[in-house]
Amino acid sequence: MSRVAPVVQAPVDASAYAGRGVHKVAVEALALRLFDGTYEEGDTLDLPRLMAEFDVSQTVLREAIKVLTTKGLLDARQKRGTFVRPRVEWNLLDTDVLRWRLAAGAPNDFFADLLALRRAVEPAAAAAAAEHRTDTDLAALDAALDAMAASDGDPVLAVRADASFHTALLAASGNRFFAQMRRVIIPVLVTRDRQVHAGAHDDPLPTHAAVVARVREGDPDGAYDAMLELLDLSLRDHP
Repeated sequence: MSRVAPVVQAPVDASAYAGRGVHKVAVEALALRLFDGTYEEGDTLDLPRLMAEFDVSQTVLREAIKVLTTKGLLDARQKRGTFVRPRVEWNLLDTDVLRWRLAAGAPNDFFADLLALRRAVEPAAAAAAAEHRTDTDLAALDAALDAMAASDGDPVLAVRADASFHTALLAASGNRFFAQMRRVIIPVLVTRDRQVHAGAHDDPLPTHAAVVARVREGDPDGAYDAMLELLDLSLRDHP
């Protein structure tokens, strides 16, 4: 039997969402409660109470619920009402869902799963890039390497350069599906990079440069292996 979620006494701080519109406020506030543990799987939402707490109309709340339903977080049934779907059914490939998951704090096995995904996708993307890269692709990869070299220990610049590299590599594959994987890989990569750059780790430039060299040479097997080596380094930095 599902339970009705507990009352949350603290009002929603709408000022944190200034300029985003009341609909966006409701979506973000309700999503926060889904990810911070306020609601558990199977909980039924008390819609009148949420309307009062969020200070929104029934129309606005229902539109917010519709957004979260399309992302796999909520569902509705007659006689049961609106309830929280099992977490295994949440659409982690959705950029908003991924952002909310990361903002709430992701467990280590979440990052391990992402690394497994990267090992399945990025070496293949590197091999494809070696066959399909254009001069524009190579220029983007070179620019990312230059930015990495110029970061000079600045964690913000280093993370930005790393994200640029992986985005450029996925695009260089010439495969539109690989290119779209940046929507999943990059946000998690940035979050994890921010953690590991706080400590001392191997210089990432040589392994990234090796991938670019194999791509430039048109060596699919070499690019594949170089990307695997890069990811092995990432594994050592992400215990």
